Formats: sequence, C-alpha cells, structure tokens
Amino acid sequence: MNIIASTVALTVADVAASSRFLATHLGFREVAVTDGFIRLARDDGAADIELWAGGQAPSGAVVSFTVTGIAAEHERLLHEGAEVSTPLRREPWGEWSLRLTDPNGVVIQLVEWAPPAGL
Repeated sequence: MNIIASTVALTVADVAASSRFLATHLGFREVAVTDGFIRLARDDGAADIELWAGGQAPSGAVVSFTVTGIAAEHERLLHEGAEVSTPLRREPWGEWSLRLTDPNGVVIQLVEWAPPAGL
C-alpha cells in the first residue's frame, strides 16, 4: 500500500463557520463547495479537511497538526482572537502544544517537537 493523500472528515452543525475558522486562522482554502459540504486544503503537508453538514462536532475528536514556530503561531492566534482553549505549554516528553476550538466545537491541536532537556 502507498498512501498518497490524507483527509479528515468532520460532521459539524455549521459548515461555513468551521470553514471560515480554518481559512482565517490556519491558512486553509476551500477547494470544493456544495450544499452541506466543503473540502479545504493547503499547499503543504497538511491533511485536507472535509466538513459535512450534520449534528454536532465529533465528540472527543482532535485534529492535530505538527508545525514549526509554535510560539509565534500562539501569539498570532491570540492576536487574531482565535479561541485558544489550551494555551501553549511544554509537555515532559518534549512536545510544545496548544489547542484551538472552532465555532462548532472541533478541537484543533498544534504541536512542535522539542527534545527534553538532557537529550
């Protein structure tokens, strides 16, 4: 098997609100739009995201992106007024992370790896 692309599909109450959030704060762009469906993409290694009209946000689901420059991204997101639900923090295993929550309750996690002290 050779995986050539990845997509995360989410069912949300307000497709347009999640699309605006992902475009405004995370640089996604709409590549396909139909009634009750939007597909978003970026030009880098991020998985595409499909938003499907439906009930609530997926319970317990977290969409995670590994990034560079997470401290600057944290400041940018705060400046833009994005809902940063878990502020930037360093985990004991060396990962820096923060979490955002979109208008539909979808949790987006940004992470950057930094080796723990002494490694």
